[in-house]
Amino acid sequence: MRRALPGRTDHVVVVGAGLAGLSAALHLLGAGRRVTVVERDLLPGGRAGRLDMGGYRIDTGPTVLTMPDIADEAFAAVGDSLRARVELTALAPAYRARFADGSALDVHTGAEAMAAEVERFAGPAEAAGYLRLRRWLERLHRAQMRRFIDANFDSPLNLLNTDLARLAVLGGFGRLDARIGRFLGDERLRRVFTFQSLYAGVAPARALAAYAVIAYMDTVAGVYFPRGGMHALPRAMADAARDAGADLRYGQRVTRLERSGSRVTAVVTDRDRIACDAVVLTPDLPVAYRLLGRRPRRPLRLRHAPSAVVLHAGTDRTWPQLAHHTIDFGAAWHRTFTELTRTGRLMSDPSLLITRPTATDPGLAPPGRHLHYVLAPCPNTDIGPDAVAWRELGPRYRQSLLRELERRGLDGFESAVEEECLVTPAGWQAQGHAAGTPFSAAHTFSQTGPFRPRNLVRGTENAVLAGCGTTPGVGVPTVLLSGKLAAARVTGLPGPAPGRPHAAPADVKETTA
Repeated sequence: MRRALPGRTDHVVVVGAGLAGLSAALHLLGAGRRVTVVERDLLPGGRAGRLDMGGYRIDTGPTVLTMPDIADEAFAAVGDSLRARVELTALAPAYRARFADGSALDVHTGAEAMAAEVERFAGPAEAAGYLRLRRWLERLHRAQMRRFIDANFDSPLNLLNTDLARLAVLGGFGRLDARIGRFLGDERLRRVFTFQSLYAGVAPARALAAYAVIAYMDTVAGVYFPRGGMHALPRAMADAARDAGADLRYGQRVTRLERSGSRVTAVVTDRDRIACDAVVLTPDLPVAYRLLGRRPRRPLRLRHAPSAVVLHAGTDRTWPQLAHHTIDFGAAWHRTFTELTRTGRLMSDPSLLITRPTATDPGLAPPGRHLHYVLAPCPNTDIGPDAVAWRELGPRYRQSLLRELERRGLDGFESAVEEECLVTPAGWQAQGHAAGTPFSAAHTFSQTGPFRPRNLVRGTENAVLAGCGTTPGVGVPTVLLSGKLAAARVTGLPGPAPGRPHAAPADVKETTA
């Protein structure tokens, strides 16, 4: 049993109606707590927000949904279900990978389909290596999920369990790039199974092999898309929480926490004072610590993940070479990570994630129109250009991105744009994200598991943190789990452990883009 909050916890105020806050709210409601959710915006979602512009319905945050049964677990806490609230489509392919040499690979989550695609792309030896890699990824996921990802930590000693030994035997404490290289010789294929470490803030050559569990989520467990866009998930969670009795208060900014000794007694907004027995704080860590009036002592300063420039573009045409998700790799690879995580320079040969959600849900754009989301990783403001510099740099970088897209075969992209929104690190920082990055603290070894900022804060006995900056980390599945883990700290209950394989809920459609 992990530590839980002492004293009464009958009424809990959750600050923030993002995925973490809504997950916490549902799990708390399921445990019999009275819950009030306070959100500064006028709608739920947090990072997974919505922008309506000229008839285009734009997701402002994550575009990839994996392991939807973790979301289903939050709905199940109140006797509801994800499939009753959201129509999910399984993407086939999950991604399309395009390379600088002109080759392309469709990434399938089915073993047979992917093995056949790898054989077409790189030959039978690589296809056999892929099947061995897939089995290793499945074992890696089983070794990590219950004890390391879906788990609260009170001490590094909590790591000492049989799954730690299994993880060591599997090579989880080696380097990611080298471990994937044991299965795949083709450098292009290795990129497909290691690029995910970028969003964890660590280059594949330096990341622990254990982080390949992110590749498991993408390439084995499957990638899904909700009808209505990714924002449909937090909207459905908010509806389920409301129907289960939560008091949802939008358009209220938390200004301070009232305290009596070591306990928070009320959450004060610009409109209300809400007395409470406990509080779950989901804003980015600097905001949460400022509200608490204290921050934990760490031997080293937090290191943040790279940021991203995102161009949302509503266009009057699309390009058939694009799948729902397309990863367009530049020729450079190792240099890209050096630029993003060490020297703080913009990518000299960019690798881009291009998402075309209207490939699966045409209703996100006006009739005959298309929506494209171009994500270009960039340094965070700790090591790269600061927010002030980005206000001038942003328009120039937009032009650079458009030229790069046209050079890579998306002819006429700029002239096809009808509506657009550019988000740079300056925009992320204005939203309250530390170091101008939506990807929060990097997943270095010293910032992972029991070494990541804890969801309990020393000196405040009835406050819990949730969100991507705390346990277990960055990404939609892990952020949902952070809400569950925060609820467990409040209630003292472990919550339903994931006892079934992580797969799609029933009634999931499949689409080919």
